[in-house]
Amino acid sequence: MKRMLLLAVILVGFSVATFAQNRKPEWATIKTPSLRCWECKKRLEDYMAREIAQTESGIIKTQINLLSGTTRVQYWPDRVNLNYIQTAFANAGFDADDIKAEPDSYKKLPPACKRVEEGGGPQKGKPCHMQPF
Repeated sequence: MKRMLLLAVILVGFSVATFAQNRKPEWATIKTPSLRCWECKKRLEDYMAREIAQTESGIIKTQINLLSGTTRVQYWPDRVNLNYIQTAFANAGFDADDIKAEPDSYKKLPPACKRVEEGGGPQKGKPCHMQPF
């Protein structure tokens, strides 16, 4: 009888420990000021889809707001941290908060997706937050 009680206590302890380690997904908002057109959005979405598929990184989904220049990311904090996500954005060629874009990836971006101080950004008379018909 004592063995059964001890076994039950151990099993309950293991199950509580297992459930305690499962954390809920978190949301983070990342400033992506150069991400303002549909083409940039498509590039980042494609890059992140490959990143998620290759590494099962813990990134669940992204929501890009072109008008505000921000991206919300839902992720599993026990698999990935915010710095990893920002670095992934930088590797795609986009600035993310304080992290600058990786130079080789940045050079491949179209002019509308580049920093305003370097002559990039939206062209006058051409709204770039909407996909052309």
